[in-house]
Amino acid sequence: MANKGWAAFPHPNKAFDYAGDKLAKAWKQLHAGDLEAFPDERHIAALLKNNPKLGKDAAAIATQLQDAWRAFHRGDFHHAYEQGVALKALGASVAIKAGGIHATYLVDDAKARTARYEELTQLAEAAITALPGEANSHYRRAFAIGRLSQAISITKALAQGLAGKVRESLVATLELAPKHAEATTALGLYHAEIVGKVGGMLAKLTYGASAAEAEKHLKHALKLTPDSPIAWIEYGNGLMLLHGDKREDEVAEAWDKAAGLKPHDAMEALDAAWAKEQLA
Repeated sequence: MANKGWAAFPHPNKAFDYAGDKLAKAWKQLHAGDLEAFPDERHIAALLKNNPKLGKDAAAIATQLQDAWRAFHRGDFHHAYEQGVALKALGASVAIKAGGIHATYLVDDAKARTARYEELTQLAEAAITALPGEANSHYRRAFAIGRLSQAISITKALAQGLAGKVRESLVATLELAPKHAEATTALGLYHAEIVGKVGGMLAKLTYGASAAEAEKHLKHALKLTPDSPIAWIEYGNGLMLLHGDKREDEVAEAWDKAAGLKPHDAMEALDAAWAKEQLA
């Protein structure tokens, strides 16, 4: 059901219901791309020990955060977002992911999308301040700023210095979690977007970006998560940015692979649906 103007997830599926113990059992698969730690009481207690201002009742917070993630995975993005925001930095990861995926696929108005990404960027900045040791504090910042950059145009993003912030956050993510597939994909796309916008020589001299690095990271992400639709989608997008029509067959193959994968949650269903639309 849509809430407060949030468009509803259009592909409801009973398989995306991770009630009760189903969430913990499926967690590793659901979060193979972002390596999010399962928010059980023990994990939350450890975070609270380092930052007691975030709350006192680890068990209650863990229950609320797990419910937020269940909402995200079934496609109730608004509920996941609100639950995450209510939990401050502890819920920033699910809030940013829910708000960002919803904006990417289900918000048609360009200004509304931009405003959403700006809001998510602020949440991410606060999360880094509170939880700097969490890899996804940095990754969600890169995600939010990256989507904002795409919304306002890569040219404007480069002029505003946003590209440097994205790279900074991705590097920080991978230092904390070297096998973070989504950050690896994002770093590859960072290189590809800059090369595609300003050309190879200027990209390398000014931003340290290159086509070789783009393809290296994008291919590595596929090895880390071969069953992830977004890894294949962004691999295709990266090839398109770098080579245009010269490798259109490979782009189509990548998108076809994404479209044919079985989605495990609402996000993957939206990713796969996007790929199918591109091939239609």
